[in-house]
Order: sequence, then structure tokens, then C-alpha cells
Amino acid sequence: MLIAVGGLIVGLVLLTWSADKFIDGAAAVAQLLGMSPLLVGILIVGFGTSAPEMLVSAIAALQGEPDLALGNALGSNIANIGLIVGITAILAPITVHSRVVSQEMPLMLVATGLGVLALTNDWLGRGDALLLLGGLAAYIGFGVWQSIRSPHDSLADEANDSISHEQNGWKATLALVFGLLVLLASSRLLVWSATEIAMALGISELIIGLTVVALGTSLPELAASIASVRKQQHDMAVGNVIGSNVFNILGVVGIAGLIHPSAVAADALGRDALVMVLLSGALAVLCYRAVGRGAIQRWHGALLVAAYLGYNASLAMSVLG
Repeated sequence: MLIAVGGLIVGLVLLTWSADKFIDGAAAVAQLLGMSPLLVGILIVGFGTSAPEMLVSAIAALQGEPDLALGNALGSNIANIGLIVGITAILAPITVHSRVVSQEMPLMLVATGLGVLALTNDWLGRGDALLLLGGLAAYIGFGVWQSIRSPHDSLADEANDSISHEQNGWKATLALVFGLLVLLASSRLLVWSATEIAMALGISELIIGLTVVALGTSLPELAASIASVRKQQHDMAVGNVIGSNVFNILGVVGIAGLIHPSAVAADALGRDALVMVLLSGALAVLCYRAVGRGAIQRWHGALLVAAYLGYNASLAMSVLG
């Protein structure tokens, strides 16, 4: 048990550190290859911050632990909105501009709807997985089209400013490869540790995935959003979360279902997916209200954090009960 707890801590630390290296390396290589600022800023950062969730869920699915994979995806989206947007808004009110509301937010809501639709028959099969992965391909395709149509987008510039601009090709490639290798190793360690702890405590893998694993894999998004606020890049504080949530629900759940089709736990749909939908709707309302009227205020952030803590308290009660 102590070894598993130690492995969990080490895995989380290495996961967070390697995700940062992987994002910087991927962004630098993309820049050196001539990729547009929008694709570098939105797609690379969106994929990079979701890389921990993708790898953890893929490894969990490969090991026959689909509940851990699904819990990680749903829990990460819940943490992204309730905890990360909440904490960021408490630190500084988040100004929201029209691009996030008119384009990014509707895409997140559609992705969330597709994710829930894939779970409604209580079975996550390969057909559902292909639907979700097809949605992710369409999202990426939209990003490519957008980069061609608006190569000098202001939101892309903010995203591009938030990442490394390494101009040495060898260093960038080394950071990319090394970051990916450590990501893989730390993901494997995290899955093993979480599974061992769940077995020792008699807690379901779904709960472990929703809480400890989801929080750990969401740390890169927290770091990116706080850094964005400190640099007064408010669109990115919300944009990071929106992009990550799209990749999580379409890519992470899709990959898990493709690797290991499985039954969907009743709680995952009736409780966890519902909370994800409600928080997604709340974020959409806050963003729409903020455009032209101010910002997502500190008290809004406090409500989001309170909702996240209340949700986790309900999970704890279900375990204790």
C-alpha cells in the first residue's frame, strides 16, 4: 500500500513535469516546421494538456480497467471547469472575448453532447468510439481551416505567447521525445498505483479515476490557466479548459472505447456525466454573460470551486456509505 501511494505521488509529479516538456517540445517542432500560430497555440496546447489523460486512459483500457479510463475523462472535465476555472477566476476575474463564446464554447458543448450520447446505451463500444474520434477529427479539421482563414488570430497569438519558442531543432526534438517517454512511464506508474490503492481500500476504479487520477492529470491545465491570467491572457485561461475538455471527451473516451469496449457503470452516466453537463452549461452561461458585461468574477469562481468540492464530497459519501 505504501509503495502504491509513493508511486502515485511520483507518477503525478513526473506526469505534470513531462507534460510541460512535451508541450514545449511539440510546439517548438511545429513552429520550426512552419505550422501556423493558431494550430500551434490551440491544437498543440489543447492536445498537449490532454496528453496525460489520453495516455493514462489508454493504458488503463489496455490493462482491462475501463472504469478507470472513463472516470479519468469525466473527472478531468469536471475538475477543469469546477476547480481550474474556479481557482483562476478567484485569483483574477477572467475577461472573456467574443471568439471563445462564438466558436470555442459551442464546439465544447457539442463535444459534451456527443460524449453523453455515446454513453446513453450503457455500453461504450467501438462504434461509439469511432463516433467520438470522428468528432475529434472534425474539430482538428476545423482548426486547420480556421488557421488558413485567419492566420493572425488574436487568441492564437495569446496561446503562442504562452509556450516555449525554442529555435534549436535538436533541442526541441529531444524535449518532445523525452517528454513523451516520461509521460508514458509516469502514466503507467500512475495507473498501477491507482489500481493497487483502489484494490487495497475496496474503492471502485471509477471513483479513483474521477478523483485522484483526474485531479493529477488536470494539473497541466491548472498551470496553463494560472500562467495565462498572470500574463493577462484571459481568453487563454478559458480557452485552455475548453480545448482540453473537447480532447478529453472525444479523444480520451474514444481511445478507451476503441481499445476496450465495455459496459458503462450506472453512476458514470446518472451522476458523473450529469455533473459534467451541468458544469459545462454553467461555464457557457458565465462566458456568454461576461462578453461585453465584464468578466467571470471571483464569486463566480468561488461557486464553481464549491460545486467541485460538493461533488467530491458526494463521492466520498458514496464510498463511506
